[in-house]
Amino acid sequence: MKNKFLLTFIIFFAIFSFFIFLKALNNSNVYIADNIFKENLVNFKSQELFSTKEISSEEIFKDSEFYILNIWASWCAPCRKEHPILMKLSQNSQVKMIGLNYKDNFDNARNFIYKFGNPYSNIITDKDGVISIGLGAYGVPETFIIDKNKKIIKKFIGPLSKKNLDKIILLIK
Repeated sequence: MKNKFLLTFIIFFAIFSFFIFLKALNNSNVYIADNIFKENLVNFKSQELFSTKEISSEEIFKDSEFYILNIWASWCAPCRKEHPILMKLSQNSQVKMIGLNYKDNFDNARNFIYKFGNPYSNIITDKDGVISIGLGAYGVPETFIIDKNKKIIKKFIGPLSKKNLDKIILLIK
């Protein structure tokens, strides 16, 4: 009798475990940043890099047809590589460039801008990475193209290239 009860219990437990594992496999909790496209930009508050004044995303994203939000850091070697492309993009009057400085030392970030030039209309800081995570960023550099309705229309992971520059110019026409 005990053996039948134990066997029944083991079979029931195995079936129960099977269904729990099956449900877990079908319910993905994997972080996928691709889902963020065509979604509204998250609202946030941050500090400006040079003035240390607090500023909100509503203040930054209010008066342009297109925005380029570039996540960068002074310690990021690929950020240095893409900086000349950002300088070229900053010459386009149809777009407002926003820099989001990611987990960086303020002095190092300021020195980076003094040394390589400032392509940005605004530079804000993301000391703990929360804003970048909210945007769906994996790391630095990453660049988002945002329209006047605050919708993310394109994302570039990694340093921008000449080919990316051409795509961006086509998008903002």
